Amino acid sequence: MLDLQWPWLLLCLPLPWLVYRFAPAARQQEAALQVPFYARLPGAETERGVVRPRHWWRLLLLALSWSCLLLAAARPTWVGEPVSLPASGRDLLLAVDISGSMETRDMLWDSTYYPRIDAVKVVVNDFVKRRESDRLGLILFGTRAYVQAPLTFDRNTVQQLLSEAQLGFAGEKTAIGDAIGMAVKQLRERPQESRVLILLTDGANTAGQVQPMQAADIAAKAGVKIYTIGIGADEMLTSGFFGFGQRRVNPSADLDEATLQSIAEQTGGAYFRARSPQDLQQIYLQLDQLEPVEQDAETFRPTQSLFHWPLATALFCLALLLLPRLLAPLTRAPVTEAGNG
Repeated sequence: MLDLQWPWLLLCLPLPWLVYRFAPAARQQEAALQVPFYARLPGAETERGVVRPRHWWRLLLLALSWSCLLLAAARPTWVGEPVSLPASGRDLLLAVDISGSMETRDMLWDSTYYPRIDAVKVVVNDFVKRRESDRLGLILFGTRAYVQAPLTFDRNTVQQLLSEAQLGFAGEKTAIGDAIGMAVKQLRERPQESRVLILLTDGANTAGQVQPMQAADIAAKAGVKIYTIGIGADEMLTSGFFGFGQRRVNPSADLDEATLQSIAEQTGGAYFRARSPQDLQQIYLQLDQLEPVEQDAETFRPTQSLFHWPLATALFCLALLLLPRLLAPLTRAPVTEAGNG
């Protein structure tokens, strides 16, 4: 079905004729120039006082150009048939830590250590791909928390935005409480039985205006269930002092597991520990088992903008009008005057 977003613009169709018909003619005085050899100029064969006939095709092209320009400005849109959206699922927000510590290379896969954020992007994108019946949203947080993608059925967009996330973009510290508060704002208008937040971090709360347990209390009162994931290996080998030998270190020494566990318990969720990419995969497979909650069925109509077609037609007509003027200098014969013998 064809629809015009601004159909009132078509009321301007008779505007050029009204201006021509009722506007007073322009009055201006210009200097005249006598040309002795005017009769020999190309196109000057007509007698004085003879009016050249108007070319009907010029008027037709002008009218067509004006009509097409107005039609393009009215924003024609093709509206497709209604498409049913999934009627069951959850409103599920993903909160991902993108602080500087997520660059730590302690995720062992095929004898190679990868940054934590790389493992998260691969596993979470695979998780998002499977959530066909859920509304998904994405919150990224560091020193500040912000909504990267609001709740949507468009899983491809959520995947792309997560893949493009850059470490340190939101600051180097970790604002867990602010991320939870941001999630509560996004979920509080949704059905209470389907409010789910999956929060992933590798550290402790070191920034933000809201403390994690205070935010967890607000989430619990709002009916938001929080699943927390602590990511990071327990140990890894690094070069020893002054480059001699190797030593074992705990790259997850800053991970506040106690707080993450308390947040999950207070909101009716669960806490998971991911020490490797394999652990992370298993955790998200467990999260896949969440029971769906029935929601009201929704439909939408796909739309496609068509303004470029009338706009292209208008430009083509204008080009045809200008073409004779552009070609005239190429076809005009040079004017020469016989010299005195």
